[in-house]
Amino acid sequence: MKAYIFPGQGAQFVGMGKDLYENSAEAKELFEKANDILGFRITDLMFAGTDEDLKQTNVTQPAIFLHSVILAKVLGSDFKPDMVAGHSLGEFSALVAAGALSFEDGLRLVFARANAMQKACELQPSTMAAVLGLDDFTVEDICQRVSDVVVPANYNCPGQLVISGSIAGIDKACELLLAAGAKRALKLNVGGAFHSPLMESARVELESAILATEFKEPVCAVYQNIDAKPYKDVQSIKDNLVAQLTGSVKWTQTVQKMLEDGATSFTEVGPGNVLQGLVKKVNRAIETASAAV
Repeated sequence: MKAYIFPGQGAQFVGMGKDLYENSAEAKELFEKANDILGFRITDLMFAGTDEDLKQTNVTQPAIFLHSVILAKVLGSDFKPDMVAGHSLGEFSALVAAGALSFEDGLRLVFARANAMQKACELQPSTMAAVLGLDDFTVEDICQRVSDVVVPANYNCPGQLVISGSIAGIDKACELLLAAGAKRALKLNVGGAFHSPLMESARVELESAILATEFKEPVCAVYQNIDAKPYKDVQSIKDNLVAQLTGSVKWTQTVQKMLEDGATSFTEVGPGNVLQGLVKKVNRAIETASAAV
């Protein structure tokens, strides 16, 4: 069974999507439609902006979404998913690619999500840190022992978690994690504590946008971040998307569940190849590839 996976924030690079735009009339039309919907030429920033431009959350998220979704559309009949999943933001790309959301509605939701997250970051300075070389239980236990807000945010692969919380909380947790034997506990250059309770204001804002958007049953099961389970039911998909903003991304568990359910290959659709590396950490023998047109 073919699994298609869609990357999240961090996969962006200057020049992303330019080949698609130049070599496919369908892609060019969709990129131009996106420029109109967003009210600014995101293509200029994607193709020829600076790294700094692309790091702004309200540019990064729609840029990665557009690269992923337009690539899936250009694949045409070659895109035949048996199952899909996306990492954080990538869940929106997966839902559009699987037909649960229209291109236009997906883009509007991603832009609303990015702006809501940006606002939440400005409300309270907060951050995230990557933790390498410890098991999940140890990281969870240490997070619970810190009095400030600190939670596991991304379960990326065995031995690699990202934690999220207040600056004081993350500093304290990193100190305890290194003392417990972590190979690294490194603060990330991000704008805020994504996938933590500190995103509550963004969750409330995104919930109204999701409730006002039409969703359809996807063509295949979508494995969602919040609990790593497959869904086709529209109401559950919407509820899980809302919960995702303050809940952790269970990527390790998602890949394990897709493998259990019969995935024989994983194709990454979008910029970069980070997710392929994470899949290989779960099962070295599984076939992975980047989508190409």
